[in-house]
Amino acid sequence: MRDRRAALLWVGFAVAALVSVALVLRRPDRLSDLHIYHGALTDLRAGRPLYGYVAPNGGPFTYPPFAALVLWPITTVPLGVVEALWLAATCAAVIALAVPVGRALAAGRRTATPFPGGSEGRATTSAAVSIAAVAAVLMVTAPVQSNLRFGQVSIFIVLMALLDGMAPPSRTRGLLVGVAAAIKLTPLLFVLYFLVCGRYRDAARALATFVACGALALAILPAESLTYWAGTVTETSRIGNLASLGNQSVHGMLLRLGLDSGALPLVWVALVLVICALAVLRARALSRLGRPGHAAVLVGCATVAASPVSWTHHQVWTVLAAMLLVGSVGVTRKVAGALLLASMVLSLGAVLAPVSMRPGVQFLFENARAVGAVALCVAGFGAVALTANRAQPARSLRRGWPRVAVASLGALAFFAVQPLPAGADPTFKAYGLPDVVNSRYFFVCRGQVECARYSTGAPVTFGTRSEKTKVRVNGVVSEQVARLDYHSAPGGPPRTIPLLAAYPGVRTFSFRSATMAHGRLIAYAADGRALARYDDELAAAVGT
Repeated sequence: MRDRRAALLWVGFAVAALVSVALVLRRPDRLSDLHIYHGALTDLRAGRPLYGYVAPNGGPFTYPPFAALVLWPITTVPLGVVEALWLAATCAAVIALAVPVGRALAAGRRTATPFPGGSEGRATTSAAVSIAAVAAVLMVTAPVQSNLRFGQVSIFIVLMALLDGMAPPSRTRGLLVGVAAAIKLTPLLFVLYFLVCGRYRDAARALATFVACGALALAILPAESLTYWAGTVTETSRIGNLASLGNQSVHGMLLRLGLDSGALPLVWVALVLVICALAVLRARALSRLGRPGHAAVLVGCATVAASPVSWTHHQVWTVLAAMLLVGSVGVTRKVAGALLLASMVLSLGAVLAPVSMRPGVQFLFENARAVGAVALCVAGFGAVALTANRAQPARSLRRGWPRVAVASLGALAFFAVQPLPAGADPTFKAYGLPDVVNSRYFFVCRGQVECARYSTGAPVTFGTRSEKTKVRVNGVVSEQVARLDYHSAPGGPPRTIPLLAAYPGVRTFSFRSATMAHGRLIAYAADGRALARYDDELAAAVGT
């Protein structure tokens, strides 16, 4: 029966993989990050600067120069072949990740509920089912889908760090972490983990490999290496809008809270230090209890939480942690793992927006992945429960459900009463004069004559357009309006909307917001007097 279950799970994985690849290939923007790698390296081969490259979609090359050396072979074969090989390699990486994580899950179950008579056959079968289940679930999660869609290297970085972090003692342990960090810097946290665990040789090998890879890149690409390490490495703005919902890191969450720009670096650094310290210490405890896989995944979650930017494709670590929680002992951990896994498959902010009701609850849903990663770093997996010698009694499991329910309702109640500032709307953007030609942003009227006719004499005349993750507002203002403010949520300062003299005698405006459920638009005269207030009209835009 268990063999049949494993076979069915592998069929499910294969179907999910084939459908995912087919959907990726149908997209006009497929594998956009892979195209950035290819375009930047093609420019480099032609003698143009690596970090001066800008793709048609505006994306630059953001990795250390050693990454360019690793990726160099993709410029030696046709791009279509590169795309096919990359997609196949990504699917293979999912299987490679599933093997150690599935074995860790099976080992945890054997420890908690030993097989009668120590049956090795049943233990092997359990591991086979766990590996297949992990692979199938991984394939349908947002981080893996994001790696496939964009053609990202992130899943390979996770694989190298995981294999090295949980590997048995050897003379090569630590090398993969060093190589991974030379391609993408975040795995350097594993060096601290090695040191705290007393794995000094592993830490030395990782650091030596990282330095050697950097030195190799300096020897082959001296100009690019100096450009990167002298400034580009700190230019996080090149990566994109770090306040967008895709950045599920502590830094991204603080940006979405609208934290003061002067206080943000100090608050962020303090939080990161605490989160990383707790995660590494808990990982050390897990490692000493014979759970190297859990320990490595926990350190990986700390890199997701602590990095200035953690896009969806970086968050494979959080998915692995969710599955380990689901497979652990204790109803609280299982429910927490299931909720975290649900957030890694679905975008809770979009799915639950119609029932969120309050800005604080909506903020929780939108930042569920970041909150989950931080909670994992702080609480760990519960090392004692993971090494239990027997299953929890059914009575204990029944008693666990009320505690889970009360804790969940308490968390929702806490966020429900939070008066989030206007800065908590990560989607907000007001458009300027260069954007007037874009009909997607300025859709109410086009040209002087049409916009003049659209003016009704009211202080503000506007229209709305609802999209999947945002609502757009566009309109014109009368001549008595001197200022237009938008409040996206209760509390916090308002957003001042630019009034654009796009056409003679007509002033127009356009902005977007995540939701208008709590939005309020206020028009002011030159003397500061409020001329008009619009809130019910904006709220109606949610259902349009």
